Amino acid sequence: MVGDAYDAFVGRWSRRVVVEVFDWLGAPAGARWLDVGCGTGAVSARILASSEPAAVTGLDPSAGFVSTARRRVTDPRASYCQGDACALPILDGCFDAVVGALMLNFVPDANRAAAEFTRVTAPRGVVGAYVWDYASGMQMMRYFWDAAADLDPAAVSRDEGRRFSICQPEPLAALWTGAGLSDVIVRAIDVPTVFVDFEDFWGPFLGGQGPAPAYTMSLQPEMRDRLRDLIRSRLPIAPDGSIPLVARAWAVRGTA
Repeated sequence: MVGDAYDAFVGRWSRRVVVEVFDWLGAPAGARWLDVGCGTGAVSARILASSEPAAVTGLDPSAGFVSTARRRVTDPRASYCQGDACALPILDGCFDAVVGALMLNFVPDANRAAAEFTRVTAPRGVVGAYVWDYASGMQMMRYFWDAAADLDPAAVSRDEGRRFSICQPEPLAALWTGAGLSDVIVRAIDVPTVFVDFEDFWGPFLGGQGPAPAYTMSLQPEMRDRLRDLIRSRLPIAPDGSIPLVARAWAVRGTA
């Protein structure tokens, strides 16, 4: 399933970021939450477990992700639907807290999405989001795309570090301020991503879910093997076979 492939690739690491982000957002108990780009439901599950919400609504454009979230998060306070972050099917001021997890760089118009986040948030409500630092801090991606570019110049145009300029502190702060939010703060969140062995690192790139895995599976088998071997030769593999890396996310918060 699409959700399972995502979890094997980066979902398992994004759950670690979730823990820090929601302590930092600081929405009060009894809040009504909107989880935009809810994916497999990991963010919603964290909200339900730690924030004592009145309700959580998850929204995602992918039917596969919505189906996975419904299957995994069965709390009666949670509901899920398909929808577009740039045109939320929601009335103004319906939520006390709105969050977009690892999705802003994938929407066609981030300014429009930020404006929509703000529109559906009640006065004094919190609006937050976070994205991976693809340019440098998301190490598993950097090892992948740097090797891919060395073997295939065409891969440069697919590199998320080049494509997603929004995934840095200054653009995020400007996006939130431009949407009319106040008290805007951006912070870095670093989480360890320790792979038990090379197969644990490489296997998820064969799942096809996400830009890097999609690129991997578009390659002919011989080129795919060359890419695999080059990445393996560059990774900091420990004596026990594990691969200790770090993933950095940038989180932004503001008040409606």
